Amino acid sequence: DSLMYQCLLRNELLGSEIDRIKYNQLESKKMNNNVISERKNLFKYSLRMKRVDCNETTSPYSLSPIGCKSQKLLRSPRKPMRKIPKVPFKILDAPELQDDFYLNLVDWSSSNVLSVGLGACVYLWSACTSQVIRLCDLGTDGDSVTSVNWNDRGNLVAVGTHKGYVQVWDALANKKIKQLEGHTYRVGALAWNGDQLSSGSRDRIILQRDIRSSSATAPGNSDRKLVGHRQEVCGLKWSPDQQHLASGGNDNRLLVWNASTSSANQSQPAQTYCEHLAAVKAIAWSPHQHGLLASGGGTADRCIRFWNTLTQQPLQCVDTGSQVCNLAWSKHASELVSTHGYSQNQILLWKYPSLKQVAKLTGHTYRVLYLATSPDGEAIVTGAGDETLRFWNVFSKSPSTKESTSVLNLFTRIR
Repeated sequence: DSLMYQCLLRNELLGSEIDRIKYNQLESKKMNNNVISERKNLFKYSLRMKRVDCNETTSPYSLSPIGCKSQKLLRSPRKPMRKIPKVPFKILDAPELQDDFYLNLVDWSSSNVLSVGLGACVYLWSACTSQVIRLCDLGTDGDSVTSVNWNDRGNLVAVGTHKGYVQVWDALANKKIKQLEGHTYRVGALAWNGDQLSSGSRDRIILQRDIRSSSATAPGNSDRKLVGHRQEVCGLKWSPDQQHLASGGNDNRLLVWNASTSSANQSQPAQTYCEHLAAVKAIAWSPHQHGLLASGGGTADRCIRFWNTLTQQPLQCVDTGSQVCNLAWSKHASELVSTHGYSQNQILLWKYPSLKQVAKLTGHTYRVLYLATSPDGEAIVTGAGDETLRFWNVFSKSPSTKESTSVLNLFTRIR
């Protein structure tokens, strides 16, 4: 409203003939500067009268005290201002949700079901019906849950355990269909790629297995062992084109693996990035720009870094001021959300590539260690050691109509 009023004043006092408003801060700032610079021309004296051509929709007999351009300006549709709620729209209790930076205990499926690892159990919460069921209880085996991850179709959920097992459960039948061995320590990170399941462990190894293999425990011909990290693997994410796997570890390194590499028993990483100064758990591939990867560092680092994996070059870096626990890109706009631990325990929304902070959300009293995005891409859920799950509306509700013009985006041009 303030911007509209300023435009009307410029039309009537300065003859600017503005008939529409560009809703961005740069234009607003420029307009304000122009108002200041044009104040010396507030009154003009001329012997000739300037004839104003009215719009066809404006009657020449209009009794309005304002001119044609101002009337058109008032009739123009106004773009609603984006408001991001500062409080969650839902809070769920999550008793025994562990305060452990290296675990990944929350994931949201494409079928709109949330999986949460609480102690020795995995619970499923339906966002449609709010119904809660217990999928499994590992307490009978003296084990506990260290990671959960849904497959793309949302019918299978993988469960990593403290003893190093990877279980695959059919969520609809509430039945375990596979138990995979191979790790010697806890499995803190999981990532699906079709029927391939990648698991990262405290034993520093990444195993990639095909769950269609007839044997539940024995390695198959397509299984791969990825050796590259020197400490615990705590982050795993496949790229949108399913051709690259990014992994982060407690050794402060970010590695990128090629899916097309031959299934040798001990594959080597295709790319290695060592700029982070703390553990790399937060990893996110951009769904908008091919080859763009974001990563976040722990307490001694506090930075979000962006990488062009096509050229293997670092792009940008922003110091967030606190431990980066998770990253997730918006499905509809060039934005990403980050969750943080020591010392501010906040949730931040960023514009990319300007890295302007759009919103800051607070409420958790412990580190915000867990993050998942709803299947429609509008909401996120965060989890913390304060044993709560909080649901926030942060992302825009409609896809962006502006196409990417980056030369790095291979899908915008024919080569």
